[in-house]
Amino acid sequence: MVNKIIIFGNSGSGKSTLANRLKQQQNLAHLDLDTLAWEATNPPVRRPQEASVKDIQAFIMQHPKWIIEGCYTDLLNLIAPLAELAVFMNLPVAMCQANARKRPWEPHKYVSQEAQDENLPMLLNWIAEYDQRTDEFSLQAHKKLFESFHGDKIRHRENPASG
Repeated sequence: MVNKIIIFGNSGSGKSTLANRLKQQQNLAHLDLDTLAWEATNPPVRRPQEASVKDIQAFIMQHPKWIIEGCYTDLLNLIAPLAELAVFMNLPVAMCQANARKRPWEPHKYVSQEAQDENLPMLLNWIAEYDQRTDEFSLQAHKKLFESFHGDKIRHRENPASG
């Protein structure tokens, strides 16, 4: 059994879904990096990396068995040396967009289902740009993280629940 897992990939790739399933199966503490990467402002602004890192370190110190997921390679690169398994959710953009369209309300990210729905066009565009971006949220950054990871690793090209 693996006790320390990172999951990363494009928005809508199924990171949270897989993390929640593994959390239940393996009794792991779960940290969604979205919950600590952003200031609660409108529009959202990234928190200083030092603040996010402090929260991640506190989570890791409190939980010896964990799963951490998100699209933030700047944060995941700091966690990767501690992880035993890396899971790269490398689904096609169209699948990620389809997942985003049917995503249930995420109360930890949006005040209402309506607010989440209002954000959907921006999210679909964000997902579509995954292959072209060069930032810490990009396919390029995720591939580099996956290739440099020294532990066990898995790349999913379709949703593991459906395949």
